Amino acid sequence: MAAASSSLSSLSSTSSTYKLPPPATSTNLKGRRRHYSLPIITATVPDHNSYTAAAAVAPPYKPASNLPILKIPGNYGLPLIGAWKDRQDYFYNQGKEEFFKSRIQRYNSTVFRTNMPPGPFISVNPNVVVLLDGKSFPVLFDTDKVEKKDLFTGTYMPSTELTGGYRTLSFLDPSEPNHAVLKKLMFFLLSYRRDHVIPEFRNCYGELFRSLEEDISAKGKADFGSANEQAAFNFLARSFYGADPNETKLGPDGPKLISKWVLFHLHPLLVLGLPRPIEDGLLHTFSLPPFLIKKDYWRLYDFFYESSGAVLDQAEKLGLSRDEACHNLVFTTCFNSFGGMKILFPNMLKWIGRAGAKLHAELAGEIRSALGSDGGGAPTMAAMENMPLMKSVVYEALRIEPPVASQYGRARRDLVVESHEAAFRAFATRDPKIFDRADEFVPDRFVGAEGERLLKHVVWSNGPESEAATVANKQCAGKDFVVLASRLLLVELFRRYDSFDVEVAPSPLGASVTVTSLKRATF
Repeated sequence: MAAASSSLSSLSSTSSTYKLPPPATSTNLKGRRRHYSLPIITATVPDHNSYTAAAAVAPPYKPASNLPILKIPGNYGLPLIGAWKDRQDYFYNQGKEEFFKSRIQRYNSTVFRTNMPPGPFISVNPNVVVLLDGKSFPVLFDTDKVEKKDLFTGTYMPSTELTGGYRTLSFLDPSEPNHAVLKKLMFFLLSYRRDHVIPEFRNCYGELFRSLEEDISAKGKADFGSANEQAAFNFLARSFYGADPNETKLGPDGPKLISKWVLFHLHPLLVLGLPRPIEDGLLHTFSLPPFLIKKDYWRLYDFFYESSGAVLDQAEKLGLSRDEACHNLVFTTCFNSFGGMKILFPNMLKWIGRAGAKLHAELAGEIRSALGSDGGGAPTMAAMENMPLMKSVVYEALRIEPPVASQYGRARRDLVVESHEAAFRAFATRDPKIFDRADEFVPDRFVGAEGERLLKHVVWSNGPESEAATVANKQCAGKDFVVLASRLLLVELFRRYDSFDVEVAPSPLGASVTVTSLKRATF
């Protein structure tokens, strides 16, 4: 449920024709409005002739401010070639961050046109308008203006053969009938066994810390990633479904099976370190055939079907088939929740580890003080509310490095996007016009009333942190669950240890974190 956040965003374009007034000068502008005409994409609709471009019937735009309307800079290049060239820059020649920074500098704008990978032949249309500042970004959350159909992972739609032939909740637009029903089911899933969440987290991550200590003692270091994946899957299975995977036919294989299955969804967006001709020519150009992962996927499906009787009963009451509901449970638990914890938790340890012993001591003091006064040492919701620094650290980790790199939407009609005046290094969640020291990890950024006001700009969950997920929007159903799990990780870490040290290396998803020391609690 965590895979819905972003440090940048893109609006898929279906046309290179823009209904624009003459460009205005950019000198001394206080802000900019970009106006572009984007009809509804109909390529994935069986009978596209039944749809009319919304731009044809949209009411005239009434400006909300006196900002001049400018033409969106940038271009898509020649068909196929332009998309291929942008893909080379994004993955290899420049890398993701430099790809965007160089274009911000080239166009003197945080809103511009480009192609987003993978492009041909996986993506039907890679043309996008990129929004890279905190002012333009929120248009992605307005479901009246932006459609989210089939745009969860990027400009392409993975084969539904990977999910039993169904389009799962993450790929549905709120206007589609099944969206509300499936989201209600996910809310039920989150609430049905809520009393088990904290106890099972403590059990599973207690096992994780014991295994880390053993590895450090024997080898001098411990791989946090693999231990975290096993703990995360066990936690989700035990807390949501009351099932211990190790006592079923699935055994300890869950994380391994999920990683292979997720690769078939995300390989068009990943750099795995293979030789470029192989990696780009194969993984970024053609979709891997789903039959190669079918046997592994059905092992996961069978585990969830056998373990989720009460949830499937609720699905039938909502009018869903047990089969469709189960495929959605697999996706929600394995792709969204497990995937989010796989990426977010190592990233958190990376940033906190780099922050040093002073922050560690402050967190340990705050957490132990709150636990001692409320709950007899065991974490409770009330106790965690009395940990302002810990809560701020979680939000700061979600701000500076969200679990998912991009959000996508398709404009339903003519839009005018307002941005700040052109600014460099302005990514949506690192916008210096919103966040002081935007590129730094500032642990206490969200402490106090002023910090809390900034939460509306923390948008990792496909919506502002200050707002709630509903059946009418695309905000992550598990937004609060992810925050809770992240807080519990820090509580369990710093109630046990005064400090820790890590080594960090790049990884296709998130960071690869090796724990080199865990200093046992001394106070």
